[in-house]
Amino acid sequence: MATHDTNLAGRSGSLLESHKNYQPRVVFFYFVVVFLLLVLAGGLAYQQLFNRDRHRDSERVQNQRRILVPGPRGNIYDREGRLLVGNRPRFAVVLYLDELRPEFRREFIRIRKNYRDTGDKDLPTAPQLEQIARVSVVQRYLDQVNDILHRAATVDSADLVRHFARQLLLPYTLLDDLEPDDYAHLVEGLPVRSPLQVMASSTRYYPYGSAAAHTLGYVGVESDIEAEDFPGEDLKTFKMKGTVGRDGLEKVFDARLQGEAGGTIFRVDPTGYKINPPLEKRLPVQGKSLVTSLDIDLQRVAEEAIGDRTGTAVALDIRTGEVLVLANKPDYNLSDTSPHISHEMWQSILDRGALLNQAIGGAYPPGSTFKILSAIAGLRSGRVTPDESLVDCDGVVKIGNKLFYCDNGRGHHHDVKLSEAIGNSCDIYFYEVGRLVGADSLAAEARRFHLDQRTGIELPNETSRMLMPTMAWKENQQGERWFPGDTANMSIGQGFVLVTPLDMACFAASVARNEVFTKPTILHHPNAPFQHTEPIGLTPAQRSALIEGMVGTTVYGTAKGINALPAYQVPGVRIAGKTGTAQKRVLKDGQIGTINFAWFICFAPADHPEIAVVVMLEGDTIGETFGGGLNSAPVANLILRKYFEKRNHPSAFVPPFKAP
Repeated sequence: MATHDTNLAGRSGSLLESHKNYQPRVVFFYFVVVFLLLVLAGGLAYQQLFNRDRHRDSERVQNQRRILVPGPRGNIYDREGRLLVGNRPRFAVVLYLDELRPEFRREFIRIRKNYRDTGDKDLPTAPQLEQIARVSVVQRYLDQVNDILHRAATVDSADLVRHFARQLLLPYTLLDDLEPDDYAHLVEGLPVRSPLQVMASSTRYYPYGSAAAHTLGYVGVESDIEAEDFPGEDLKTFKMKGTVGRDGLEKVFDARLQGEAGGTIFRVDPTGYKINPPLEKRLPVQGKSLVTSLDIDLQRVAEEAIGDRTGTAVALDIRTGEVLVLANKPDYNLSDTSPHISHEMWQSILDRGALLNQAIGGAYPPGSTFKILSAIAGLRSGRVTPDESLVDCDGVVKIGNKLFYCDNGRGHHHDVKLSEAIGNSCDIYFYEVGRLVGADSLAAEARRFHLDQRTGIELPNETSRMLMPTMAWKENQQGERWFPGDTANMSIGQGFVLVTPLDMACFAASVARNEVFTKPTILHHPNAPFQHTEPIGLTPAQRSALIEGMVGTTVYGTAKGINALPAYQVPGVRIAGKTGTAQKRVLKDGQIGTINFAWFICFAPADHPEIAVVVMLEGDTIGETFGGGLNSAPVANLILRKYFEKRNHPSAFVPPFKAP
């Protein structure tokens, strides 16, 4: 017994001893567990305390969506406050899909049951069934619209799928650009509390159709609109389509006319549908308006006078340089570009050449209108005096090895002085002026008037093809020396000389002010200062002879016809003008020949000038008689007639109006 107790005590001691030997390991394990718990607690604390903002941002990005809505564009007015470009309501029937989730689910269950009941083994997948259900539900709502409008429109299933995938938060458009009658019927016929709604947006409105189309320009669709200072740039954003200027004033002043976009931020559920009410909302704001210098009355007169011919007319306020008329034909109806332009319409515009703004985008030989500059160069050089007869014009002169004719239609002017040479447009006289002055001096005088430069008007696509050639230019560009015949051609605005109609309008305005440069502007400033640049440098006698020659053009000379017909007369106003006819070799309808450019530049009243007008028309038939006095001068006179009617009888005209 004693021995057993002794053995038991020995084993117990060994167990206790053994337990004590392993205890440090257990203690170490406790420390490890405690350490890991501390690390876990520290990590949780770090995430909660220090990464809280990052997790909140991540959750916000996951659960919130932003919708941007473009602001309406600003209006464009003429100088008297009449609306040239505005906005009109554009009505569309839209369907708010987020309100149809229960219907989509019920339709999904119904369609799936029908498939199963038929025993069809080729059961569509769940995503396919969802698409079928959505199309079915949306078509039911579209049928409500069809019943009201007596239509038979159907849902574009592919378009609906794209909408669900990319623009779920935006209303789905069923019918767009509704007529006012359709809008009225829908407002009356649709239930007030319906996912179907008539939504109003804005699109460009052109009350004068094609008037000033090249100046005003058109807009195109812009999908990437932005909203300054609106939060949520890091959120997934849905953008409704806006507009961007593509041509004319709409393009140059797009930033000013562009409205300020509005926006809304929504919470969304896991399926992507929005949860009302919105978290943040800002309404769109209309863009700033633009007041142009155009006078729509004069503009429409000019375009009607040009008619179906190809050409352009420009009128400037001589004192300020403001553009009163900038007309181009052929043109296009701006209303055909809004809300969007069809491929067929765009192709028609291109085929007719109606996109070119000829007044600033085309460079043409100025013909005999350039004789005014040749006369100024001759007078300033001292080689030409007003009272001296330089030539005895018998209709032809030999220059170098070539005969040059007096092509004003009559010839044989005999002894002519400067005023008569201008009035009757005697080529022989100005051939001699060119010989006396020289080509480089003519070019230098043209550069004084900036005829070799862009005017800098606030419109896109102004050409840089203007050309005032020199002797060195021809040698460098064409590898040929300058011939005396080149100088003769240059002196009457032919040969290599190229200008834009706006250049010549600025030239006419500068001559009217007795200065060398006019800076044109298409914007109207009610208190715009009068322009003043370097004087031309003529003596009073020289200037008097120059002006009297231009008046003679419209009294007894090449444009006297405008005073012969009462419809073109401007009562009580003396007009200083100059005609011109320039030729160009072309290939037309498989035939090589010459077409004419008919020019007329003028200003009035001759004694105290207010308005300068330039008209350039392009002949469309090879070899036809097409001249400035017969074709272009009447257009200019109709513009002048309307201008002075308005100036002398302002109460007879309709007051300015604003768009609703």
